[in-house]
Amino acid sequence: MRLWFRLLAVALIAVGTAVSVPLPTPAVAQEAKPTQEDAKSITLKAADLIAAQGLDEAAKAFNAEGPFKHGEIYVNVIDFAGVWKVYPPRPAGVGQSVINVKDPDGRFIVQDVLAVAKEKDEGWVEYRWLNPASNKIEPKVTYVKRVPGQDLVAYVGIYK
Repeated sequence: MRLWFRLLAVALIAVGTAVSVPLPTPAVAQEAKPTQEDAKSITLKAADLIAAQGLDEAAKAFNAEGPFKHGEIYVNVIDFAGVWKVYPPRPAGVGQSVINVKDPDGRFIVQDVLAVAKEKDEGWVEYRWLNPASNKIEPKVTYVKRVPGQDLVAYVGIYK
């Protein structure tokens, strides 16, 4: 995009038109902050992908930069025992139990995620977590969806 603006500016100057064409700044080029609707939409698509193609194929999409992993967005998948099946920030964590993970307030957040998936099939879980961008504990909201017909849960969280 930046190259396009430069070429446009050069072309306009070349034909004798004095026009000021601002180049995008890094702040403009940054990705917009994801919304709760983004988290929900990506979670629902992730659960559908697992149901349609299986966990192994879906995990490839979840771990690669693209619609399921960009900026602060990434898809987590756990089984009903609270074991990570997909965790893009740290793939080495796959296979580890996270059932007893607590937020700074002592909430068992994975147990909350599983309760929503088991009782309602989908919904929101709110907690506080360390935001790596700010290095501060901040409110986070996560959309949870049980994979249809499976004991798997996909979820995506965003900082508020």
